[in-house]
Amino acid sequence: MTEIEFAKYQRLMELSSTSKALLFDVDGTLANNIWAHKAAYVQTALEYGIPLDDALIDETAGWPTVAVAQEISKRYHVDFDIALFSKRKSAVFIEKFVYDTKPIDFVRQVLIDSMATKKIGIVSGGSRSTLNITLDVVGVSGKYEALVCAGDTERGKPSPDPFLLCATLLDVAPQDCFVFEDGEPGVAGAIAAGMAWVRIDQL
Repeated sequence: MTEIEFAKYQRLMELSSTSKALLFDVDGTLANNIWAHKAAYVQTALEYGIPLDDALIDETAGWPTVAVAQEISKRYHVDFDIALFSKRKSAVFIEKFVYDTKPIDFVRQVLIDSMATKKIGIVSGGSRSTLNITLDVVGVSGKYEALVCAGDTERGKPSPDPFLLCATLLDVAPQDCFVFEDGEPGVAGAIAAGMAWVRIDQL
């Protein structure tokens, strides 16, 4: 870690010190891969004749892939099979990008150094198959006790439901959970769930 990253690591350890459970987003929080997801969405959209502005991916950070696909269809006024688009986007991401993913070291180190004293959960809008690969690539596979991803709750982020499910799986009260996020939808979900939170991109 660089000196700046170490300072961020120390700050995160301090902020989360009194919490019983730590809940981590993946894309953009544990994994430095938002650029890759953007590229996969852009390529998939082009296959549907859509010149996607990847700023939409920043705006919908943390949304399940199917929800992002629905938003693309709505904004660009192009009807397509949402499920097929989502599967294709995930396939492009895995085929071309996932194995180049690097961890966000100062966040990953918080997870690793907290395993002995806190319960660890993962809360993501990604698909389970893609997440399992990403978590393995960034070196945190098997280092958590609960994984909540797309489809596990009827509503995804910014709903509180994924966070509340993760707290239930960990058997920890929401007010004793601390959420690590990098996007507004995730923060909104954490707040609605009554959990403390931090945006790691705004440290």
